[in-house]
Parts: sequence; C-alpha cells; structure tokens
Amino acid sequence: MNSTQSAQAKPNLRIAIIALGVLTLDQTTKALVLRFLGFTEEHVVVSGLFKFVHWQNTGAAWSLFRGNNGWLAVVAAVALVILYLSRHHFESRSMLGQVAFGLVFGGITGNLIDRMFRKHVIDFLYFFIQGGTGEIGFPAFNVADSAICTGVGLVFLVTWQAERKARATPQRGTK
Repeated sequence: MNSTQSAQAKPNLRIAIIALGVLTLDQTTKALVLRFLGFTEEHVVVSGLFKFVHWQNTGAAWSLFRGNNGWLAVVAAVALVILYLSRHHFESRSMLGQVAFGLVFGGITGNLIDRMFRKHVIDFLYFFIQGGTGEIGFPAFNVADSAICTGVGLVFLVTWQAERKARATPQRGTK
C-alpha cells in the first residue's frame, strides 16, 4: 500500500469503526426492547416526560410513508452507496467529518437491518409532555435515528466551516 492509499485508508477506517459502534449500540438496544417490552408496552422512566416504548414503524421519520418498508429499505441501501461514493465532496477528511459520516452510515445500516429482517423499524425512545388533555409527544425514535440526525447536522456544520474558511483565505495570485 502506498502512502496515498494509506492516508485515505485511515479516514475510511475511522468512519467504519464509528459506524460499527453505532450499529452495535443500535441493534443491542433494540434487542433489549424486544426482550423486555412487549409490542406497544411502555415503561415510564421520568413521569410526564420520558418513557421507553415498543413501537414498530414501517414508515420513515414521523411515520411518513407508513407501510412502505420495502421501498424505504431500497432507498436506504441506495443512500448508503451514494453517500459512500460522494463522501469526499464533504469534509470527510477531518476528524469531525469522519465522526459525522460514521454516525450516518451506522444509523442508516441499523434501520436497514430492521427493515430487511424484521420488516419494520423498532422505535423505543419517547419524550412527551403530560397535558390536561393527554400526552403531547415527539415521535418515538431509536439510536440509529439519533445517529443519523446528529451525523447529518455535523456534515452540514463541517461543510459550512470549510466553505467559510475557504472564503476567508485569500486566493493565490489575487490581491
């Protein structure tokens, strides 16, 4: 392996290690939900604020496109390929960029595994506010969802920082 290949392999290895960590945490927490909570069962952790639930989602975020698990699995697989091939267009060479892509890859893979083998995604983290007329809650989510959202946010951040830095750096040959 030459020095250029070695230099490129290190960021890819970091991305893969982070993705594997996210995937392991995601699948482990979902296995615990399957073991300790029956379908639709809930366990209040913080009264009036947070509980573990066992909900099945055949849609995307906020249950959009519910019932389209197969198509969403295809979209996720295509997204993984496109993200892998286009990662160099984003700041994947920086450590923060590698963390971002590791989070996104691990999260997409975690939910894709659910879609392929369970035919739905397991959501189990549920934040809500108990009101006079009932609960008002944020849609339930899982570790993979959190990783995807955090990773995408970090990709935007590192890309924005890099563009800002490039604009602030004078170009050669200009005054």
